[in-house]
Amino acid sequence: MKVHPAVFVLDKRGHPLDPCHPARARRLLAAGRAVVHRHTPFVIRLKDRDAATSAIEGVHVGIDPGSKHTGLAIFTDHGANRTGKYAIQLDHRGGAIRDKLSARAALRRGRRSRNLRHRAPRFLNRTRPQGWLAPSLRHRVDTTLSWVVRLARWAPVRAVYVARVAFDTHALSAGRALEGVEYQRGTLAGYEVREYLLAKWKRACTYCGAGDVPLNLDHIHPRHRGGSDRISNLVLACVRCNQAKNATPVEVFLKDRPALLARILKQAKAPLRDAAAVNATRWALWRALEATGLCVHTASGGRTKWNRSRTGAAKSHTLDALHVGPLAGVTAWPFRVLVVKATGRGTYARTRPDRYGFPRLRLPRTKQVKGFATGDLVRAVVASGKKAGVHLGRVAVRSNGSFNITTRNGTVQGIGHRHVRMLQRADGYGYTTHPETRHRAAFPSPPAGMGLHAGGV
Repeated sequence: MKVHPAVFVLDKRGHPLDPCHPARARRLLAAGRAVVHRHTPFVIRLKDRDAATSAIEGVHVGIDPGSKHTGLAIFTDHGANRTGKYAIQLDHRGGAIRDKLSARAALRRGRRSRNLRHRAPRFLNRTRPQGWLAPSLRHRVDTTLSWVVRLARWAPVRAVYVARVAFDTHALSAGRALEGVEYQRGTLAGYEVREYLLAKWKRACTYCGAGDVPLNLDHIHPRHRGGSDRISNLVLACVRCNQAKNATPVEVFLKDRPALLARILKQAKAPLRDAAAVNATRWALWRALEATGLCVHTASGGRTKWNRSRTGAAKSHTLDALHVGPLAGVTAWPFRVLVVKATGRGTYARTRPDRYGFPRLRLPRTKQVKGFATGDLVRAVVASGKKAGVHLGRVAVRSNGSFNITTRNGTVQGIGHRHVRMLQRADGYGYTTHPETRHRAAFPSPPAGMGLHAGGV
């Protein structure tokens, strides 16, 4: 069952209380018993309630870490039956950080190769402390930790459940041969391999692209011809394609479709970049969460997948976070997800260069204009004129006091600062919402004791 996302509640001293239904929050605001504390996520503060004299049940936070997206779920737990209260999808910008670091490294290499005066090597000051992570990886840990701390300020968090890496890159690598019978042993055995292949090949037949059909594990290079059981030699195939290919080499089977053959061979050898990123940060995230003083529990990605298969939930980052750890069932989850995108806080550079590196545009020395900064969430009420109406969105400030406001319907330009009212300061994140996944995953997990067929030779 899908429910409305809850509203976070604080007492009169700013201490967290149990989240409430949006309808109750509206009644409290209309009666004057509460005020708006924060716009997104929506938090209210009561005027007549103290946490010390209130009965607080508490909530739990589930975390599904990912390379590009991390799912956060706030839920209550009654006898291992969970009820989702709020869902957040955190979009990381590790890729942008990596690209900027690569560009900086290229510029530095260029400077070193030019005919400049000699500079002594500086390799002795490049030691890295123990536990060092690349900035693009450290960003994932810090952002996730930051939002757990924020949620602990807005809700009485009792425990945190975090999923370990979804794919064991050591088991999927060349260091261990995978036998086909391992994919069918027990209810959880082989889930790491199957889940990885489903994600890698988009839950569809590799050869014909058919969806919503039973899938077999097929070998690109047949075992009868010396093919191995390594993960780079496994694909998903429907029953018809699996039987048609049989022991035929893939080059012969797809000789009439060279483009598809090239794509399959290229994708099969693609590195486990995202899985490696999660592997590299899982223990750093666990240690960071432990340092907060919260009770932290860990669970495997295979267990999360198994929980979703029993509750009939679709595949999404937030629903994965809701199903982390041991549970008996899930009674409800929010029908809408808050998407939090890490955008950063701008740049220190106040000059924009042209293609040759000469100054092209000089920006103001201060970021705030008339008390507003680019990225602030504002509400502008214009009484008359071509821009009459109520405009709610992010503001882009201009030195002349005429701002641009980006709303859901587009950008409104030339709004005077006198019409603008602050709702929430820019905090380095962009906020949008989207509906929770409506349908079950195209390939639901099989019943206990069964698995994807290890067919194909």
